[in-house]
Amino acid sequence: MTSTPPPSSLDPGIAARLKRSADGLLPAIAQQYDTGEVLMLGWMDDEALHRTLTTGRCTYWSRSRQEYWVKGDTSGHFQWVKSVALDCDADTVLVKVDQVGAACHTGARTCFDADVLVKDADSGRPASDQ
Repeated sequence: MTSTPPPSSLDPGIAARLKRSADGLLPAIAQQYDTGEVLMLGWMDDEALHRTLTTGRCTYWSRSRQEYWVKGDTSGHFQWVKSVALDCDADTVLVKVDQVGAACHTGARTCFDADVLVKDADSGRPASDQ
């Protein structure tokens, strides 16, 4: 992505609130709206966010291909947008979706199942805090 973001139709009020990375991107977490399952992380610039907000389908910016991609256009594994929210710092987007098919490019339901580093670990918290 270039240092100058491409023109976008994103609402200027929303655009002014965003805290983007040096390359103009925000991490976008896709979460299954009804189960809370975290599906994947993609990247959005202003235009990708605008398209996501206005089309009802998740649009991401591909850092490797340097182009927009709409989840499901090539795979058939669609993400239908249910809600979009900014985190408290306005530097991450949470997109709650209805995922149809796999979310991960590997064909897995979620990108976070294959390499679990810790599972059901005792956090060391006192029993009264757990």
